[in-house]
Amino acid sequence: MNSNSIIETINSLFGNLFSSIDTTIYSALDNITFIDTEILNSYYFEKIFGTSTSNGFLLIANALLIGFVLYYGITYLLSSLGILQDSVQKPSQFFFKILLGGLLMNSSFFICEELILINSSISDAIRFLGHELLGGNICFSELITQANAIIFLEGHSNNIFSIDGILKMIFSFSFFNIIFSYSVRYIMIKVFILISPFAFLSLSTRNTSVFFKCWLKSFIALLFIELLASIILIILFSITYSSKDITSKLLLIGALFALIKTNTYIRELIGGINTEISDSMYMLRTFMK
Repeated sequence: MNSNSIIETINSLFGNLFSSIDTTIYSALDNITFIDTEILNSYYFEKIFGTSTSNGFLLIANALLIGFVLYYGITYLLSSLGILQDSVQKPSQFFFKILLGGLLMNSSFFICEELILINSSISDAIRFLGHELLGGNICFSELITQANAIIFLEGHSNNIFSIDGILKMIFSFSFFNIIFSYSVRYIMIKVFILISPFAFLSLSTRNTSVFFKCWLKSFIALLFIELLASIILIILFSITYSSKDITSKLLLIGALFALIKTNTYIRELIGGINTEISDSMYMLRTFMK
């Protein structure tokens, strides 16, 4: 087998891979990035969360609520008898906080649903504005159409050993990083919704209220990733590209890496958790050394 046959075989393999990525991965990325209240419409998810105070995570949270009341009662009694020297908050203050925490805890599913709805509405508004101004759909599915028109493979063949072929390879494989990162975000949003009753319950005491602050900051950060991604996509589609201009192609790749780093930018602005696969794998390798 001569070198030309080897090159043709490699180009054919990569061409089939790129074609498969183009037809499957981008539509899935839209579904997991631009989320709405449909993320909550799952029978098993609602069952795990709890449909009432007598089942699911809500049952555990309400049991902890009773535990908080018993703990405060014992602590207040010991403080009144002079056995415990630490100061204890007044009963009126405690019962106001425990009542508020209990109400918010049992309404946590509705509160999370409303936060997701507000975030989704803002995201839709941003992308609708982009559609009205630019005349195209602001989504990842549309992105591949433009990318294929700009980063074409040399001679309209799958020549991976060309500048366009290398850029196409970077573009396609970078999207694996994006889809895995956004998949982690999708799962973590569900996780934070499940633990939301405990976050609202933590408002009942001064010692645990810090948990609510961390939960709220991380949950809002996960939702805001969608907003930043929408803005980056608008910027991306607003740029005039040319298949003959290498600068256009590099700008497209740069926008792609900006999409990969949305979680990092949000964490630097307001905090939150890390959902980037590359950073997570690095931390895992460091931990295992």
